[in-house]
Amino acid sequence: MKKVELYTDGACSGNPGAGGYGAILIYRGVVKEISGGERETTNNRMEIRAVIEGLAQLKERCEVTVYSDSAYTVNAFTEGWIYGWMKNGWKKADGKPVLNVDLWQRLYEAVSAHKVRFIKVKGHADNEYNNRCDALARAAIKNLGETA
Repeated sequence: MKKVELYTDGACSGNPGAGGYGAILIYRGVVKEISGGERETTNNRMEIRAVIEGLAQLKERCEVTVYSDSAYTVNAFTEGWIYGWMKNGWKKADGKPVLNVDLWQRLYEAVSAHKVRFIKVKGHADNEYNNRCDALARAAIKNLGETA
């Protein structure tokens, strides 16, 4: 099975506000960058979307290590939150609806197509790929303003 590294980040100008995501896929030393954005969104939505869009680039089942600075995204899988949400009809332990259900459902489907491991990285620190993803996300926000 092919082993892929996926670095992701999301950003928002205002929360909610214009948002962007960036993702970097690395396979056998080959680096592919993707990014995009939405005019009205939240930071959490862009963090989740970055992983969805990164995984969507893969054409076959892969072993993927996802590196994200989003505890929200990483912990949903490493702490098992998403499985509890699904079991409870997309409600949290307190009975309130889970936010961003549309994206969580898409992400669960994308993750299920691969063997995925999530690793939390420190944001805005010394991880060059996380910093690059942040730059891609912020550039995507800037591009939204230029196309208005």
